[in-house]
Formats: sequence, C-alpha cells, structure tokens
Amino acid sequence: MAPFAVAAATLLAPLPAPSAHADGPGVGTPWVVSVGDSYISGEAGRWAGSSNSSSSRADALGSTAYYDNASGTGEAIARCHRSKSAEIHIGGGVNSLNLACSGAKTATATGDYFKPGIDFYSGTAGVGQARALQTFASTHNVRMVVVSIGGNDFNFAGIVQQCVTDFLASPSWWPDYCKDDSSVTSNFTSSNISAVKTRIATALTNVRTAMRNAGYADSQWRMLVQTYPSPIPNGSGFRYSQSGYTRQSTGGCGFWNADADWANSYALPTINNTVTGAISQAGVTNASVLNLANTFAGRRLCESGVGLYEEVGIASWQSTGAVDRTEWVNQIRTVSTCCSSSPYYIQESLHPNYWGQLAVRSCVRQAYNGGTPRGGTCTRTGTGLLNGEPRMTLQ
Repeated sequence: MAPFAVAAATLLAPLPAPSAHADGPGVGTPWVVSVGDSYISGEAGRWAGSSNSSSSRADALGSTAYYDNASGTGEAIARCHRSKSAEIHIGGGVNSLNLACSGAKTATATGDYFKPGIDFYSGTAGVGQARALQTFASTHNVRMVVVSIGGNDFNFAGIVQQCVTDFLASPSWWPDYCKDDSSVTSNFTSSNISAVKTRIATALTNVRTAMRNAGYADSQWRMLVQTYPSPIPNGSGFRYSQSGYTRQSTGGCGFWNADADWANSYALPTINNTVTGAISQAGVTNASVLNLANTFAGRRLCESGVGLYEEVGIASWQSTGAVDRTEWVNQIRTVSTCCSSSPYYIQESLHPNYWGQLAVRSCVRQAYNGGTPRGGTCTRTGTGLLNGEPRMTLQ
C-alpha cells in the first residue's frame, strides 16, 4: 500500500439466506441496499472524533466495527470495511444490506484485496456488486438502492497522497502545491472526466439492469445516487497554521491552504458534477440525488470550532456534547502514524467517522421517506443527538 494511501469504503450486514416464503419484488418486508465505495460502506465508522492521546477516547465500535460475515467473526470480504455504523442501516422496520466495499471502483479489481465493482463480475474471489444485488433482490423486496461511486475512478487516494506529500516535503515560504502537479491534474483533463463519467454511467446502468433481471419494473424501486462530502475546510477555516508541520503531525490534515481551496472549489464540484451527470448519460429515470457536499460543514477535519478530545477538554465520545465539539471526518494517517502499533487503518483516512456516518444515515432515512424515496440536500440543523444521531435535515 502506498505510504498515504486512502481507500474508499462501505458496510454490510450479513447476507441473509433467501426467504422460505415468496418474498421478492414488491412482496414482503422492505429492504434498502447500498452499493459503491468507502464513502458508503462505512469506512472509518469505528471512530467518533479524534484523539492523539488515546485511541480509546474515540473508539465507538471497537475492534469488531467492520465484522459483517454471517457469524459476526470477521469481514465477508477483507478490507471492504462495512461498518456497523454505515448509513444504510436506517432501521424503523426497514431491513438493510451493505454491498459496498472500501476501495471499490466502477469495475471489479482483483489483487492483494478483492474489490468488487458495480458490475456482473463472477470469479473465484467473489462477485461484482451488481451481480450480488441481482441475486439478493430476486428474493427480497428492495425498495431503494443507494449508490456512491466514482471517487476512486478519479484516483482519490492518489490525490490525497500527493497533497500530503507536497505539504510535508516543502516549506511554508516555498510551498509545493499538489493542485498543479501532473499526477493530480491528469485526473481532471476533459478526456479523463468524460471517461470516468461514462464508467459511472455504466455502473448506474448495471444497477438498473440487476433490478430488472431480478424482476422489478423501474417504478417499483428508487435509485438514490449520493455525491461526495467536503472533508476539509477552505484554507481560512483550518484551526492549525500552515507554517510548520502541526497541521499534519497534530491535526492529520496536511494540505496547504491553496490546495484546500482548490479541493473545495474545483476538485469536489468536478467529481460531484460528473457523478450527477452520469445519471442523465445512463438514462436512469428512477434516480434521485442525495447531495452531501456540505453535510459536514462546521465539523470537518481540522476545522475551527471543533477539535481533538484533548483540545476541547472532553473525556470521550460518550461525554455530553462530544458530537458538537469533535470532528466528523477521520484524520489522515501516514506510515509514521499508522498502523503496526495502533488500531487505525490508513484507508480510514479522510472518511466520515462514526458521527459522520450516523449524520448521513439520518438523511438516508429521510430520503427513504416511508417507502416513497426522494432526493435532497443533507444539512446539519441542530446540536446534540436525536435518537443517538446528529440532528440533520433533508431539504
């Protein structure tokens, strides 16, 4: 794995056995299913906030956070990181299945770790997410499929790695920005944007095909395509100076101000516009958009107004007020701060943590809308917790 590699993720409940009775399209208990990458699988969902003094202060789910196999003893697919706090588990009489996988791209990849894409791949290592969805939906009443895909096709991990490397390897009086590095800009050429858009459109088409093959009319279910959230503030919003190395060594957010501004003003909108544009390109007519771009505003990594547990004087994630004074995005970790002597994974870097997962879960529940799914913009609208989740509104 590259020194600062960040993988995309997800969560999955154990795959239930087919029903003994005739559940299927439009019949039986309703289900919602997630497919895609780390931003929906539940990556980093173990951690509620951050602490450099003791990982236990932020450890909300413990070492079994990503265990999703049928026996609850490990992962169904290694490193998919389908956490128990994943957004798809909305409850309220609605069952949920997490088919997403951290690090997944639109197409399946085999290698050190199997990464099922949103395709119909079938091999000795496993099956693609579209094939898994088709099999499951044929015997369960799937009403909504939530999709997060495309970030890894834009080389998200590599971009983050380059930005942190440039921050650590250049002085504040002569900064080396990642926003103009060829390894970064090559991901945003018009030709690559077009190619990624086509791959995303193919993935969305595969979801629709899987549901049609499982016996559903397009009117019987809804696709909810989510965009990616901003994980870091603009340069002026960081609580650590860009002079010296505190921004990374303490905060775990080693971006130059100019690169953070570029990420929010150009990279993120470009990726999100590509995702939403792929819906039209695919001709999917039963899709809605869950806009998450600004969902974590005020609670982002290293943002002013929140802090590490030791910075804000809060004992742990279970303390009153922790959700409002700690971050909802996980620190960026490097090989020097991870992982042989700590419980962290590098791939958890820059992903929504426990608070972030539950915040989005609230909006997914609102998007499900009692069985008549709709889209909208997910926004933080209050402080404290409501039924254990941050107070969010889907507008």
